Amino acid sequence: MSHPRVSRDALRVRDEDPIGKIVKDNGVEWHIVGVIKDFILTSPYEPVRPLLISGAKSQWFNTIHMKLNARNSTAQNLKKAEAIFKKYNIEYPFDYKFVDEEYGRKFESEQMQGTLAGLFAGLTIFISCLGLFGLATYMAENRVKEIGVRKVLGASVTGITALLSKDFIRLVIISFVIAAPISWWAMYRWLQDYTYRVPIQWWVFAISCLVSVLIAIMTVSYQAIRAATANPVKSLRTE
Repeated sequence: MSHPRVSRDALRVRDEDPIGKIVKDNGVEWHIVGVIKDFILTSPYEPVRPLLISGAKSQWFNTIHMKLNARNSTAQNLKKAEAIFKKYNIEYPFDYKFVDEEYGRKFESEQMQGTLAGLFAGLTIFISCLGLFGLATYMAENRVKEIGVRKVLGASVTGITALLSKDFIRLVIISFVIAAPISWWAMYRWLQDYTYRVPIQWWVFAISCLVSVLIAIMTVSYQAIRAATANPVKSLRTE
């Protein structure tokens, strides 16, 4: 009789204590000596499957898990493990993998998607800033006489800058109100592919809106301040 450890999903454990009980699997009796929490062993896209961990020598396994000695270097640990492996299994090559690397490979697709999404998001923001800068320049040139009149009448640089910037801020907020529901829906649909997923928090959209407004302000502020500090005599001069 073997002495394995099983996952909670394997026994569907809730409040009862299964330690010491005997279960059968394919005609083999297993004496439960411990219960471990469920963890992802295979694909993160699928629910955790029932798991039984046993060190029975009578069973055939194609993988042996080893915990390396932290006091020794990785090279020393691998050299010792290879020597032990070849001592008992000289006919097969010694092939090893690290657990952290194996788990990392499970999420290679997500990491690549995240990298590409970040690059395209940065490129999109850059192009949007160029568009805002050009639009701010165009609007400042069209309102140069209005700005000159306001300065002659006593308008401050801060007031004129705010006047020119508020139209862009209004456009950014309107765009965010339209884009936020679409973004939430896309994120929700994407997360449905995962059995284990995080909830979509409201503060993510709040921070996104704030960052968008700040980027818009920084983009148009140069042209707004430049127009507000220009000499009103030149702007009001006519041929």
